[in-house]
Amino acid sequence: MLKQSLKTNDNLYMAVLTGCLRIARESIFTGLNNFNIFSITDQYFDEYFGFTDKEVKEILQYYKVPEAFEQTKKWYDGYRFGNTDIYCPWDVINHCRALKVEPDATPQPYWINTSGNYIVKRFIERANQQTRREIEQLIEGKAIQKEIRLELTYNELDSTIENLWSVLFATGYLTQQGKPLKRFLQSI
Repeated sequence: MLKQSLKTNDNLYMAVLTGCLRIARESIFTGLNNFNIFSITDQYFDEYFGFTDKEVKEILQYYKVPEAFEQTKKWYDGYRFGNTDIYCPWDVINHCRALKVEPDATPQPYWINTSGNYIVKRFIERANQQTRREIEQLIEGKAIQKEIRLELTYNELDSTIENLWSVLFATGYLTQQGKPLKRFLQSI
């Protein structure tokens, strides 16, 4: 389907595919190849994956609740794409909707139940003692150092428990702290 829709479609100039992990490896022998891949560590387009500080301030000003900025930042500024701190747009939009009705509305975890967490649950069920200790460290607000595989595909998920960290990173549960060559992870 993707080959016919994207590669051999004379009416299509460009397409954008988004997701957390790669579906498959691309090569010259596949029906679909020559992708430009931008991961969450890349600086290309990093400010377009959510709202920036400036945009959140503008949105709150529009809704006449600029005083809600610090609270909004505390709750919803948890992503880092490239070199840019990003707010989750789903949360900011829903919070602004609540602020419009009630200017002192309490922030809510709008992201709950917006996706399936089956893959993460499966990893945690398989976690050994070391992995469980590292998860506890993250919950305590400490950092851990892990190698992240940005090229990880769905077909490779179960090859090692260490892929848990790449999945948590790619899905936004963990964020990078420090330089990209040495990724130290912490919970958001």
